[in-house]
Amino acid sequence: MDLQYGYPKSLMGWVEDNRTKLQPPICNAEVYPDGNYIINMVGGPNSRADFHDNPTEEIFYQIKGNAFLNIWDRGRFDRIDIKEGEIFLLPAHVIHSPQRPEPGLCLLVEAVRPQGAHDSLKWYCAKCATMVWRAEKQLESLVHDLPAISRMFYALSDEERRCSSCGTVHPGSDFAAWHKQLLSSEAKV
Repeated sequence: MDLQYGYPKSLMGWVEDNRTKLQPPICNAEVYPDGNYIINMVGGPNSRADFHDNPTEEIFYQIKGNAFLNIWDRGRFDRIDIKEGEIFLLPAHVIHSPQRPEPGLCLLVEAVRPQGAHDSLKWYCAKCATMVWRAEKQLESLVHDLPAISRMFYALSDEERRCSSCGTVHPGSDFAAWHKQLLSSEAKV
């Protein structure tokens, strides 16, 4: 029998064979790169300061370790915890930033984007929740496109990363500094 994607495989065996691909900042690799679904394995730990606006739903199955999603909603930050063994269906256009503070694994399933349905990455001021910068793209590869957009943001000058509302400079790729700002933010729910 000729099966387009092959026979069943050991997911954990795939992880061991591909662990070097699960690197920051996004920490993901495609399990099946050419199907009708985007099926990724995401490793941890990682920390990010970007927020993803996906035009389709996302399924998170937290196989190992704990994770959480920082959520930006109507000018405020909130948080959804995803514990080991839990599954979560994130609706389309919920603006989120996956955080994996400990070693772990998450199976992430998304729909291939229809033509014209663009993903965007956004960076917000941690102090006042104002959007500092955004970029959008017709997603061709989750593994390659999102990190490329992140690198564009990190290359911006301090002035280009300055919040237009409160004047705070977004720390760019210094994720720890952004999260420290968020801890003292009045824009948290």
